[in-house]
Amino acid sequence: MTDRKAILMSLEEGFDAIAAGDAQRAVAGLAPDVVAYELQPPLAFTGDEARDPAGLREWFATWQAPPKIALRDPRVEIEGPLAVVYGLANMQGRKTDGADIDLWYRATFVLRDGGGGWQLVHTHTSVPFRMDGSEKAALDLRP
Repeated sequence: MTDRKAILMSLEEGFDAIAAGDAQRAVAGLAPDVVAYELQPPLAFTGDEARDPAGLREWFATWQAPPKIALRDPRVEIEGPLAVVYGLANMQGRKTDGADIDLWYRATFVLRDGGGGWQLVHTHTSVPFRMDGSEKAALDLRP
């Protein structure tokens, strides 16, 4: 198996775990020293805090069923033991209040091969915000 394929399979495993509502499996690919910049506050989650499945379980409880996430046309750059994957991601599902979510956002992943497979050392997800002075997130954008 090529590194590119192994890296993408590692990310897919995390997305599949989220779709299955399996928080423990979803955080299994995170390195002990991970730094995660996610959509929700705070600005950063690090190490054990990022790897704690409790936050994901709380988030899953806000959905009727766990959301489905897909990375569209990911770009993969590999240099030695580090890889960067980036692209636009889509999250779809229905919240417990009945709201349908179909959100596109930006996603970047940095993985490191420590000899035992590729682990996530950094994740960054974000949405653009309106530059019209409203400072509102631009959640309606589509690729």
